[in-house]
Amino acid sequence: MDRSDVAGRMDALDWNRRLWSTLATACTDPDNALPQAMRAQFISLSLFVNRNTSEVMRGEDDFSTLIEINRMIMQGLSGQTDAG
Repeated sequence: MDRSDVAGRMDALDWNRRLWSTLATACTDPDNALPQAMRAQFISLSLFVNRNTSEVMRGEDDFSTLIEINRMIMQGLSGQTDAG
């Protein structure tokens, strides 16, 4: 893998981590309209994404779990119910 591939992957990981951090921060806002349980689940998922991202950056894991989490969230938000 060349340097541009590594840099691109690190940028993608960093962007994804910042996205999930932003979601978690929004869920801590008392004015957030999501139910408390759902907010707690987003915060928990954000913490997992942060830990897993660190593992991927250290070469201890691959992208597949992070990709799957994002895919499931996008499908849920779009109303899709299948994994296709």
